[in-house]
Amino acid sequence: MISRVADHCFWFGRYVERAEACARMLGTSVSLALDAELPAEQVWRPVLVVTGEESRYRDKIANGDDDHPAWGDGESVQRFMVWDEESGVSLVRSIVGARWNARSIREVLSLEAWEAINELHLWIRGDIAPVAFAQHREAFYQHVRRGTQLTLGLLRSTMLHDEPLDFMWLGVLLERVSQTARILDVHHHAFTHLGARHEVVETALWLSLLRALSGSEAYLKRAAGRVNPQGVAQFLVSEAAFPRSIAYCVHSAYDRLCGIRPPDRHDLPGGVTLERLRVLDTWVTARQKEPLAGPAVHDLLTHVVDEVHEICGTLGKELLGAD
Repeated sequence: MISRVADHCFWFGRYVERAEACARMLGTSVSLALDAELPAEQVWRPVLVVTGEESRYRDKIANGDDDHPAWGDGESVQRFMVWDEESGVSLVRSIVGARWNARSIREVLSLEAWEAINELHLWIRGDIAPVAFAQHREAFYQHVRRGTQLTLGLLRSTMLHDEPLDFMWLGVLLERVSQTARILDVHHHAFTHLGARHEVVETALWLSLLRALSGSEAYLKRAAGRVNPQGVAQFLVSEAAFPRSIAYCVHSAYDRLCGIRPPDRHDLPGGVTLERLRVLDTWVTARQKEPLAGPAVHDLLTHVVDEVHEICGTLGKELLGAD
């Protein structure tokens, strides 16, 4: 498989997962703003921090002013995160990026998956999406989520399970690890420093974090309905049976890369990336029995985000033809 095709497959998976995660996070924040009795800034600023767009938003929308009203304006944050053409993580740019990469690999992508991502692209670039965004915000985010989830499901059910799909799903998993770690880090820090609140409000906050990662129902089954900060963090980091937990995604990414570049094939490129991913998998597994509270959560998640960034960098150089 040539590196150009592998690169497009990898980034197609990353962009589809990024669009789905962005839509889910924005939809959850809309609900949180209505239900949690929090200042608007505490709801919407974390969205920018998670995506790494805080500085650019401050310069472009808030005019460089930390006290500008736009910091607390959910409408401005949502417009920026959905429609900004210059942001590499906005919803529209993620969908456009996914479709561009899909078009570049039509020879390996199934017709059904291509039609799903192309229809989503035509929808968001057409006249209907802006109207839906203005009039039915939750339905807008739900449409994006269903389109991306349909695409991800079709990849696994309509394609040969060989190298192209391995690279696509490797992109999905590494993007998902980063998204889970960033969302958990930012929100865990914010929620644990809000001070004393009514138990119902505090429970609603932690459930909103779980919903942002599609994990509320799974967590409640594991925790028998008990919601607390340490339990939520432990679940999102270590639950091996939850497909968005850090432990699950890192281990699955390692398995995928082993399928692409077997550990015993020292004649093939990718050995450095495989070893770094193996070390991260071992490290995350070793943390599963440790209590997660306070600074330990931030330190663990920062390490995960940094390592995934480095792994993607070495992967690009060894297997994807990046400079």
